[in-house]
Amino acid sequence: MLNNQKIVVVLPAYNAEKTLEKTVAEIPRDIIDEILLVDDGSFDGTVSLAKRLNLTVFKHEQNFGYGRNQKTCYREALKRNADIVVMLHPDYQYSPKLVVSIASMIAYGEYDVVLGSRILGNTALKGGMPLYKYVANRFLTFIQNILVGQKLSEYHTGFRAFRREVLEKLPLEENSDDFVFDNEIICQAIFFGYRIGEISCPTRYFPEASSINFRRSIKYGFGVLATSIKFRLHKMGILKSRIFKKRGQRLFPDYYRQVEEARVKGEGVIQRK
Repeated sequence: MLNNQKIVVVLPAYNAEKTLEKTVAEIPRDIIDEILLVDDGSFDGTVSLAKRLNLTVFKHEQNFGYGRNQKTCYREALKRNADIVVMLHPDYQYSPKLVVSIASMIAYGEYDVVLGSRILGNTALKGGMPLYKYVANRFLTFIQNILVGQKLSEYHTGFRAFRREVLEKLPLEENSDDFVFDNEIICQAIFFGYRIGEISCPTRYFPEASSINFRRSIKYGFGVLATSIKFRLHKMGILKSRIFKKRGQRLFPDYYRQVEEARVKGEGVIQRK
């Protein structure tokens, strides 16, 4: 705990077997109360490895998408009475050693949401971020800052932390089940007046690290622009959007199960309720 705040780290996983152990090894277990992994229908050994690493594991019955994966992560963290939830990609692209730093900015009352920025500190390109991704990141962030009235360095990081209240009150079920969920939740937090801070986080790009391809990057980019336009139009009262309505749907369950017991046999895993 930090300042008597229970901290839960959530790992939204999809075929993360090659990088999961490295990621978990650097999470400071003496401070973190629990680590949850949600598997979104992986076809590698992610689930069996996660059980060997003594993580609490949940498995989607099929591949629902990155956004739905996060919804499951947050729902289960809240069920475990987390005061602070840290979302970290298990692909070892971000530094798990910064979990305490990112959580402390919430634990001591300074912020409600904290983002681990790859842009602050000028380490993105040095860490191997492809040039086209860097340019797109900067362009989209510039446009979003204008449309939503912020001065963030990045909206697209896979390392972020939330105060419990934020996840309870945002209408997260109105959001996409795809990658643009990442952007929608930040815009919702801004819209509803939560305090957002940033911390510099080095990044690592390597073959095993997850990354969406060029086609899906284009789709994500248009989704980001659409989210920002919805934000501005809703704010101006011109066109209402469900993701910015106070009475929008909160999180709900029952499309996944907890992996209570796992017996590894080769690369397979036997699951029991």
